[in-house]
Amino acid sequence: MNTIFALASAQGRAGVSVIRISGPDAWDVARGLSSELPLARHSATRKLTDQAGAVLDHALVLSFQAPHSFTGEDVVEFHVHGSVSVVQAVLAELSASPVARMAEPGEFTRRAMENGKLDLAQVEGLADLIDAETEAQRKQAVRVFSGVLGERVETWRRKLIRAAALLEATIDFADEDVPVDVGPEVIALTDDVRGELQNEIDGSYVAERIRSGFEVALVGPPNAGKSTLLNRLAGRDAAITSEIAGTTRDVIEVRMDLGGLPVTFLDTAGLRDSDDEIETIGVSRAMQRAAAADLRVFLAEDDSSLLLKPSGMDIVLRPKADLADDPAAGISGKTGQGVPELIAEIQGILAERSTSAGIATHERHRVAMERALAGLEAAGAIIVQGPDLYDIAAEELRSAIRALEAVVGRIDVENLLDEIFASFCLGK
Repeated sequence: MNTIFALASAQGRAGVSVIRISGPDAWDVARGLSSELPLARHSATRKLTDQAGAVLDHALVLSFQAPHSFTGEDVVEFHVHGSVSVVQAVLAELSASPVARMAEPGEFTRRAMENGKLDLAQVEGLADLIDAETEAQRKQAVRVFSGVLGERVETWRRKLIRAAALLEATIDFADEDVPVDVGPEVIALTDDVRGELQNEIDGSYVAERIRSGFEVALVGPPNAGKSTLLNRLAGRDAAITSEIAGTTRDVIEVRMDLGGLPVTFLDTAGLRDSDDEIETIGVSRAMQRAAAADLRVFLAEDDSSLLLKPSGMDIVLRPKADLADDPAAGISGKTGQGVPELIAEIQGILAERSTSAGIATHERHRVAMERALAGLEAAGAIIVQGPDLYDIAAEELRSAIRALEAVVGRIDVENLLDEIFASFCLGK
Protein backbone atom coordinates (compact mmCIF):
# COMPACT_ATOMS: atom_id res chain seq x y z
CA MET A 1 0.00 0.00 0.00
CA ASN A 2 1.02 3.61 -0.50
CA THR A 3 2.07 5.66 2.47
CA ILE A 4 -0.65 8.19 3.23
CA PHE A 5 -0.93 11.29 5.42
CA ALA A 6 -3.63 13.74 6.49
CA LEU A 7 -4.78 16.05 9.24
CA ALA A 8 -6.36 13.64 11.74
CA SER A 9 -7.96 16.30 13.94
CA ALA A 10 -10.63 18.86 13.11
CA GLN A 11 -10.08 21.54 10.51
CA GLY A 12 -9.47 25.11 11.65
CA ARG A 13 -7.58 26.81 14.46
CA ALA A 14 -7.08 24.77 17.63
CA GLY A 15 -4.71 24.35 20.54
CA VAL A 16 -3.22 21.22 19.00
CA SER A 17 -3.61 19.63 15.58
CA VAL A 18 -2.68 16.03 14.78
CA ILE A 19 -1.12 15.06 11.45
CA ARG A 20 -0.92 11.30 10.86
CA ILE A 21 1.32 9.36 8.47
CA SER A 22 0.64 5.67 7.84
CA GLY A 23 2.17 3.08 5.55
CA PRO A 24 5.36 1.18 4.81
CA ASP A 25 7.42 4.38 4.34
CA ALA A 26 5.86 6.32 7.22
CA TRP A 27 9.08 6.53 9.21
CA ASP A 28 11.18 7.58 6.20
CA VAL A 29 8.64 10.25 5.26
CA ALA A 30 8.55 11.55 8.84
CA ARG A 31 12.36 11.75 8.94
CA GLY A 32 12.11 14.28 6.13
CA LEU A 33 10.76 16.71 8.73
CA SER A 34 12.49 15.39 11.84
CA SER A 35 15.65 13.38 11.37
CA GLU A 36 15.52 11.88 14.86
CA LEU A 37 12.26 10.06 15.62
CA PRO A 38 11.36 8.60 19.03
CA LEU A 39 11.45 4.84 19.51
CA ALA A 40 8.34 2.86 18.56
CA ARG A 41 5.40 3.42 20.92
CA HIS A 42 7.23 6.36 22.49
CA SER A 43 6.83 10.11 22.16
CA ALA A 44 9.20 13.06 22.24
CA THR A 45 9.24 16.73 21.32
CA ARG A 46 11.03 17.41 18.06
CA LYS A 47 11.79 20.35 15.78
CA LEU A 48 10.08 20.04 12.38
CA THR A 49 11.98 21.57 9.47
CA ASP A 50 11.49 21.88 5.73
CA GLN A 51 13.98 20.74 3.08
CA ALA A 52 15.88 24.02 3.36
CA GLY A 53 16.26 23.59 7.12
CA ALA A 54 13.76 26.30 8.09
CA VAL A 55 11.83 25.52 11.26
CA LEU A 56 8.14 24.78 10.68
CA ASP A 57 7.12 24.08 14.27
CA HIS A 58 8.06 22.33 17.52
CA ALA A 59 5.87 19.23 17.77
CA LEU A 60 5.18 16.21 19.93
CA VAL A 61 6.08 13.20 17.77
CA LEU A 62 4.68 9.70 18.37
CA SER A 63 5.90 6.57 16.58
CA PHE A 64 4.08 3.25 16.22
CA GLN A 65 5.50 0.14 14.61
CA ALA A 66 3.25 -2.27 12.74
CA PRO A 67 1.05 -3.94 13.77
CA HIS A 68 0.79 -1.95 17.01
CA SER A 69 -1.05 1.06 15.60
CA PHE A 70 -4.58 2.13 14.71
CA THR A 71 -4.15 1.14 11.07
CA GLY A 72 -1.96 -1.89 11.74
CA GLU A 73 0.83 -0.23 9.72
CA ASP A 74 3.85 1.84 10.66
CA VAL A 75 2.46 5.16 11.87
CA VAL A 76 3.98 8.48 12.87
CA GLU A 77 1.94 11.33 14.31
CA PHE A 78 2.93 14.99 14.57
CA HIS A 79 1.04 16.87 17.30
CA VAL A 80 1.68 20.42 16.14
CA HIS A 81 0.43 23.77 17.33
CA GLY A 82 -3.06 24.19 15.90
CA SER A 83 -2.36 27.16 13.69
CA VAL A 84 -3.88 26.93 10.23
CA SER A 85 -0.61 28.11 8.71
CA VAL A 86 1.45 25.55 10.65
CA VAL A 87 -0.80 22.70 9.52
CA GLN A 88 -0.68 23.88 5.90
CA ALA A 89 3.10 24.18 6.00
CA VAL A 90 3.58 20.66 7.38
CA LEU A 91 1.11 19.14 4.92
CA ALA A 92 2.79 20.97 2.04
CA GLU A 93 6.16 19.55 3.08
CA LEU A 94 4.70 16.03 3.27
CA SER A 95 3.14 16.48 -0.16
CA ALA A 96 6.62 17.00 -1.60
CA SER A 97 7.55 13.42 -0.68
CA PRO A 98 7.67 11.12 -3.72
CA VAL A 99 6.50 8.11 -1.70
CA ALA A 100 3.51 9.58 0.17
CA ARG A 101 0.13 10.99 -0.82
CA MET A 102 -2.82 12.65 0.86
CA ALA A 103 -5.24 10.16 2.42
CA GLU A 104 -8.77 9.81 1.09
CA PRO A 105 -11.79 10.21 3.42
CA GLY A 106 -11.90 7.27 5.84
CA GLU A 107 -8.76 5.66 4.42
CA PHE A 108 -6.99 5.30 7.79
CA THR A 109 -10.03 3.46 9.17
CA ARG A 110 -10.38 1.38 6.03
CA ARG A 111 -6.79 0.21 6.37
CA ALA A 112 -7.47 -0.63 10.00
CA MET A 113 -10.27 -2.94 8.84
CA GLU A 114 -8.27 -4.45 6.00
CA ASN A 115 -5.42 -5.17 8.41
CA GLY A 116 -7.71 -6.89 10.90
CA LYS A 117 -7.66 -4.16 13.55
CA LEU A 118 -11.42 -3.54 13.22
CA ASP A 119 -14.39 -5.39 11.75
CA LEU A 120 -17.04 -3.58 9.72
CA ALA A 121 -19.43 -3.29 12.66
CA GLN A 122 -16.66 -1.64 14.69
CA VAL A 123 -16.04 0.78 11.83
CA GLU A 124 -19.70 1.78 11.94
CA GLY A 125 -19.48 2.07 15.71
CA LEU A 126 -16.53 4.44 15.30
CA ALA A 127 -18.51 6.58 12.86
CA ASP A 128 -21.41 6.68 15.32
CA LEU A 129 -19.03 7.61 18.15
CA ILE A 130 -17.71 10.55 16.15
CA ASP A 131 -21.28 11.70 15.46
CA ALA A 132 -22.57 11.06 19.00
CA GLU A 133 -24.31 14.08 20.53
CA THR A 134 -25.81 12.58 23.70
CA GLU A 135 -24.64 10.28 26.48
CA ALA A 136 -26.87 7.41 25.32
CA GLN A 137 -25.45 7.66 21.81
CA ARG A 138 -21.90 7.72 23.17
CA LYS A 139 -22.41 4.64 25.34
CA GLN A 140 -24.07 2.71 22.52
CA ALA A 141 -21.37 3.65 20.00
CA VAL A 142 -18.57 2.73 22.42
CA ARG A 143 -20.15 -0.68 22.96
CA VAL A 144 -20.29 -1.38 19.21
CA PHE A 145 -16.80 0.06 18.64
CA SER A 146 -15.42 -2.21 21.38
CA GLY A 147 -16.37 -5.24 19.27
CA VAL A 148 -19.28 -6.65 21.27
CA LEU A 149 -21.42 -7.20 18.16
CA GLY A 150 -18.57 -8.93 16.36
CA GLU A 151 -18.01 -11.22 19.34
CA ARG A 152 -21.68 -12.15 19.44
CA VAL A 153 -21.75 -12.83 15.71
CA GLU A 154 -18.68 -15.03 16.06
CA THR A 155 -20.39 -17.04 18.84
CA TRP A 156 -23.43 -17.61 16.61
CA ARG A 157 -21.20 -18.46 13.68
CA ARG A 158 -19.29 -21.13 15.64
CA LYS A 159 -22.52 -22.79 16.73
CA LEU A 160 -23.88 -22.86 13.18
CA ILE A 161 -20.60 -24.18 11.78
CA ARG A 162 -20.81 -26.98 14.37
CA ALA A 163 -24.40 -27.71 13.33
CA ALA A 164 -23.54 -27.73 9.61
CA ALA A 165 -20.53 -29.98 10.27
CA LEU A 166 -22.74 -32.51 12.04
CA LEU A 167 -25.14 -32.62 9.10
CA GLU A 168 -22.34 -32.87 6.55
CA ALA A 169 -20.73 -35.71 8.50
CA THR A 170 -24.02 -37.60 8.26
CA ILE A 171 -24.10 -36.96 4.52
CA ASP A 172 -20.49 -38.11 4.04
CA PHE A 173 -21.20 -41.41 5.82
CA ALA A 174 -24.65 -41.95 4.37
CA ASP A 175 -23.71 -45.45 3.15
CA GLU A 176 -22.54 -46.53 6.57
CA ASP A 177 -24.33 -47.10 9.82
CA VAL A 178 -24.19 -43.90 11.84
CA PRO A 179 -25.08 -44.83 15.42
CA VAL A 180 -25.90 -41.30 16.59
CA ASP A 181 -28.76 -39.21 15.25
CA VAL A 182 -27.34 -35.69 14.97
CA GLY A 183 -30.77 -34.13 14.49
CA PRO A 184 -31.46 -33.27 18.15
CA GLU A 185 -28.06 -31.62 18.66
CA VAL A 186 -28.37 -29.64 15.44
CA ILE A 187 -31.87 -28.45 16.37
CA ALA A 188 -30.66 -27.46 19.84
CA LEU A 189 -27.82 -25.43 18.34
CA THR A 190 -29.99 -23.71 15.73
CA ASP A 191 -32.81 -23.02 18.20
CA ASP A 192 -30.34 -21.38 20.56
CA VAL A 193 -29.05 -19.09 17.81
CA ARG A 194 -32.57 -18.40 16.53
CA GLY A 195 -33.73 -17.19 19.92
CA GLU A 196 -30.76 -14.88 20.37
CA LEU A 197 -31.05 -13.59 16.81
CA GLN A 198 -34.73 -12.75 17.26
CA ASN A 199 -34.01 -10.87 20.48
CA GLU A 200 -31.25 -8.91 18.77
CA ILE A 201 -33.47 -8.09 15.79
CA ASP A 202 -36.21 -6.85 18.10
CA GLY A 203 -33.75 -4.72 20.06
CA SER A 204 -32.19 -3.27 16.92
CA TYR A 205 -35.20 -1.01 16.31
CA VAL A 206 -34.71 0.76 19.64
CA ALA A 207 -30.92 0.82 19.21
CA GLU A 208 -31.31 2.46 15.81
CA ARG A 209 -33.60 5.06 17.39
CA ILE A 210 -30.98 5.87 20.01
CA ARG A 211 -28.47 6.34 17.20
CA SER A 212 -30.69 8.49 14.98
CA GLY A 213 -32.94 10.02 17.65
CA PHE A 214 -36.48 9.51 18.98
CA GLU A 215 -39.31 11.61 17.57
CA VAL A 216 -42.01 13.13 19.77
CA ALA A 217 -44.89 14.81 17.92
CA LEU A 218 -47.02 17.60 19.37
CA VAL A 219 -50.51 16.95 18.07
CA GLY A 220 -53.79 18.79 18.43
CA PRO A 221 -56.35 21.05 16.80
CA PRO A 222 -55.41 24.49 15.46
CA ASN A 223 -54.56 27.17 18.00
CA ALA A 224 -54.05 24.64 20.82
CA GLY A 225 -50.69 26.09 21.84
CA LYS A 226 -48.44 23.49 20.19
CA SER A 227 -46.00 26.04 18.75
CA THR A 228 -45.88 27.96 22.04
CA LEU A 229 -45.10 24.70 23.86
CA LEU A 230 -42.39 23.85 21.33
CA ASN A 231 -40.77 27.25 21.89
CA ARG A 232 -40.90 26.69 25.65
CA LEU A 233 -39.26 23.27 25.28
CA ALA A 234 -36.60 24.65 22.92
CA GLY A 235 -35.92 27.72 25.01
CA ARG A 236 -36.14 29.90 21.89
CA ASP A 237 -38.58 31.03 19.20
CA ALA A 238 -38.31 28.00 16.95
CA ALA A 239 -41.88 28.29 15.64
CA ILE A 240 -44.09 31.24 14.73
CA THR A 241 -46.95 31.70 17.18
CA SER A 242 -50.17 33.55 16.46
CA GLU A 243 -53.75 33.72 17.62
CA ILE A 244 -54.72 32.97 14.03
CA ALA A 245 -55.61 29.31 13.67
CA GLY A 246 -53.65 27.33 11.10
CA THR A 247 -50.40 29.34 11.33
CA THR A 248 -48.25 26.20 11.30
CA ARG A 249 -48.34 24.65 7.83
CA ASP A 250 -45.24 22.46 7.79
CA VAL A 251 -43.58 20.23 10.39
CA ILE A 252 -41.08 22.15 12.53
CA GLU A 253 -38.34 20.12 14.19
CA VAL A 254 -36.32 20.91 17.31
CA ARG A 255 -33.62 18.48 18.44
CA MET A 256 -32.91 18.18 22.16
CA ASP A 257 -31.00 16.09 24.67
CA LEU A 258 -33.36 14.61 27.26
CA GLY A 259 -31.49 12.78 29.97
CA GLY A 260 -28.83 11.68 27.51
CA LEU A 261 -31.34 10.54 24.89
CA PRO A 262 -31.54 12.31 21.51
CA VAL A 263 -35.11 13.55 21.00
CA THR A 264 -36.59 15.55 18.14
CA PHE A 265 -39.82 17.39 18.96
CA LEU A 266 -42.18 17.89 16.03
CA ASP A 267 -44.57 20.83 15.91
CA THR A 268 -47.30 19.77 13.50
CA ALA A 269 -50.11 21.58 11.75
CA GLY A 270 -53.43 21.72 13.59
CA LEU A 271 -55.60 18.74 12.75
CA ARG A 272 -58.84 19.84 11.12
CA ASP A 273 -60.70 19.68 7.83
CA SER A 274 -59.95 22.73 5.70
CA ASP A 275 -60.79 24.17 2.30
CA ASP A 276 -57.34 25.78 2.15
CA GLU A 277 -55.24 23.62 -0.18
CA ILE A 278 -51.92 24.49 1.50
CA GLU A 279 -53.29 23.90 4.99
CA THR A 280 -54.72 20.56 3.85
CA ILE A 281 -51.26 19.51 2.67
CA GLY A 282 -49.84 20.58 6.04
CA VAL A 283 -52.47 18.55 7.90
CA SER A 284 -51.69 15.50 5.76
CA ARG A 285 -47.97 15.82 6.51
CA ALA A 286 -48.74 16.31 10.18
CA MET A 287 -50.73 13.10 10.35
CA GLN A 288 -48.02 11.14 8.52
CA ARG A 289 -45.20 12.37 10.77
CA ALA A 290 -47.29 12.01 13.93
CA ALA A 291 -48.26 8.46 13.01
CA ALA A 292 -44.59 7.55 12.47
CA ALA A 293 -43.37 9.26 15.65
CA ASP A 294 -42.19 7.24 18.63
CA LEU A 295 -44.46 9.17 20.99
CA ARG A 296 -47.27 11.69 20.58
CA VAL A 297 -48.29 14.47 22.96
CA PHE A 298 -51.91 15.44 22.31
CA LEU A 299 -53.02 18.94 23.31
CA ALA A 300 -56.78 18.82 23.19
CA GLU A 301 -59.78 19.57 25.37
CA ASP A 302 -61.67 16.78 23.68
CA ASP A 303 -59.96 14.27 21.40
CA SER A 304 -63.25 13.04 19.89
CA SER A 305 -63.03 15.58 17.04
CA LEU A 306 -59.37 14.94 16.15
CA LEU A 307 -58.51 13.37 12.82
CA LEU A 308 -55.84 11.27 14.59
CA LYS A 309 -56.72 9.38 17.76
CA PRO A 310 -54.28 8.87 20.65
CA SER A 311 -53.21 5.37 21.61
CA GLY A 312 -52.71 4.02 25.10
CA MET A 313 -49.00 4.87 24.97
CA ASP A 314 -49.54 8.53 24.03
CA ILE A 315 -49.72 11.51 26.39
CA VAL A 316 -52.95 13.53 26.41
CA LEU A 317 -52.95 16.96 28.07
CA ARG A 318 -55.38 19.85 28.36
CA PRO A 319 -53.78 22.88 26.62
CA LYS A 320 -53.56 26.54 27.67
CA ALA A 321 -53.79 25.87 31.40
CA ASP A 322 -53.10 29.58 32.01
CA LEU A 323 -56.55 30.41 30.62
CA ALA A 324 -58.42 27.62 32.42
CA ASP A 325 -60.53 28.02 35.53
CA ASP A 326 -58.36 25.36 37.18
CA PRO A 327 -54.79 26.14 36.04
CA ALA A 328 -53.42 23.21 38.06
CA ALA A 329 -54.85 20.83 35.48
CA GLY A 330 -53.19 20.83 32.06
CA ILE A 331 -50.15 22.46 30.50
CA SER A 332 -49.22 25.91 29.31
CA GLY A 333 -46.34 26.71 27.00
CA LYS A 334 -46.85 30.39 27.76
CA THR A 335 -46.30 30.19 31.52
CA GLY A 336 -44.42 26.88 31.73
CA GLN A 337 -47.18 25.27 33.77
CA GLY A 338 -46.75 21.46 33.60
CA VAL A 339 -43.76 21.60 31.25
CA PRO A 340 -41.21 20.09 33.71
CA GLU A 341 -43.66 17.26 34.45
CA LEU A 342 -44.15 16.65 30.71
CA ILE A 343 -40.39 16.49 30.11
CA ALA A 344 -39.97 14.06 32.99
CA GLU A 345 -42.78 11.85 31.68
CA ILE A 346 -41.38 11.79 28.14
CA GLN A 347 -37.91 11.07 29.45
CA GLY A 348 -39.23 8.21 31.59
CA ILE A 349 -41.15 6.61 28.70
CA LEU A 350 -38.21 6.78 26.29
CA ALA A 351 -35.71 5.64 28.92
CA GLU A 352 -37.87 2.58 29.62
CA ARG A 353 -38.02 1.76 25.92
CA SER A 354 -34.26 2.17 25.66
CA THR A 355 -33.70 -0.67 28.11
CA SER A 356 -34.66 -3.12 25.36
CA ALA A 357 -32.04 -1.78 22.94
CA GLY A 358 -29.84 -4.38 21.31
CA ILE A 359 -26.25 -4.15 20.14
CA ALA A 360 -27.00 -3.97 16.42
CA THR A 361 -27.57 -0.33 15.57
CA HIS A 362 -27.92 -0.15 11.78
CA GLU A 363 -30.58 -1.33 9.37
CA ARG A 364 -27.84 -3.21 7.52
CA HIS A 365 -27.21 -5.29 10.63
CA ARG A 366 -30.90 -6.06 11.04
CA VAL A 367 -31.37 -7.06 7.39
CA ALA A 368 -28.41 -9.44 7.56
CA MET A 369 -29.67 -10.98 10.81
CA GLU A 370 -33.15 -11.39 9.34
CA ARG A 371 -31.62 -13.24 6.40
CA ALA A 372 -29.75 -15.47 8.81
CA LEU A 373 -32.91 -16.09 10.81
CA ALA A 374 -34.80 -17.03 7.65
CA GLY A 375 -32.06 -19.53 6.81
CA LEU A 376 -32.26 -21.08 10.27
CA GLU A 377 -36.03 -21.38 10.12
CA ALA A 378 -35.80 -23.04 6.72
CA ALA A 379 -33.11 -25.42 7.99
CA GLY A 380 -35.18 -26.31 11.05
CA ALA A 381 -38.21 -27.15 8.94
CA ILE A 382 -36.08 -29.44 6.75
CA ILE A 383 -34.17 -31.21 9.52
CA VAL A 384 -37.33 -32.59 11.13
CA GLN A 385 -38.14 -34.35 7.86
CA GLY A 386 -35.23 -36.74 8.30
CA PRO A 387 -31.64 -37.44 7.22
CA ASP A 388 -32.53 -37.74 3.54
CA LEU A 389 -32.81 -33.96 3.36
CA TYR A 390 -29.83 -33.08 5.54
CA ASP A 391 -27.85 -31.87 2.50
CA ILE A 392 -30.47 -29.20 1.83
CA ALA A 393 -30.58 -28.25 5.50
CA ALA A 394 -26.79 -27.91 5.55
CA GLU A 395 -26.95 -25.48 2.63
CA GLU A 396 -29.55 -23.37 4.47
CA LEU A 397 -27.20 -23.26 7.46
CA ARG A 398 -24.33 -22.16 5.24
CA SER A 399 -26.57 -19.41 3.88
CA ALA A 400 -27.29 -18.27 7.44
CA ILE A 401 -23.57 -18.28 8.26
CA ARG A 402 -22.80 -16.12 5.21
CA ALA A 403 -25.49 -13.65 6.25
CA LEU A 404 -23.94 -13.32 9.71
CA GLU A 405 -20.46 -12.90 8.24
CA ALA A 406 -21.78 -9.94 6.24
CA VAL A 407 -22.57 -8.14 9.52
CA VAL A 408 -18.87 -7.88 10.38
CA GLY A 409 -17.69 -7.46 6.80
CA ARG A 410 -16.22 -10.86 6.05
CA ILE A 411 -18.11 -11.27 2.77
CA ASP A 412 -20.67 -9.61 0.49
CA VAL A 413 -19.97 -6.05 1.55
CA GLU A 414 -17.60 -4.74 -1.11
CA ASN A 415 -20.37 -2.65 -2.64
CA LEU A 416 -20.97 -1.01 0.75
CA LEU A 417 -17.41 -0.14 1.69
CA ASP A 418 -16.97 2.95 -0.47
CA GLU A 419 -20.23 4.42 0.81
CA ILE A 420 -19.43 3.67 4.47
CA PHE A 421 -15.89 5.04 4.45
CA ALA A 422 -16.87 8.09 2.41
CA SER A 423 -18.93 9.22 5.40
CA PHE A 424 -15.75 9.67 7.45
CA CYS A 425 -13.91 12.97 7.49
CA LEU A 426 -10.53 13.32 5.84
CA GLY A 427 -7.87 12.11 8.25
CA LYS A 428 -9.99 9.39 9.81
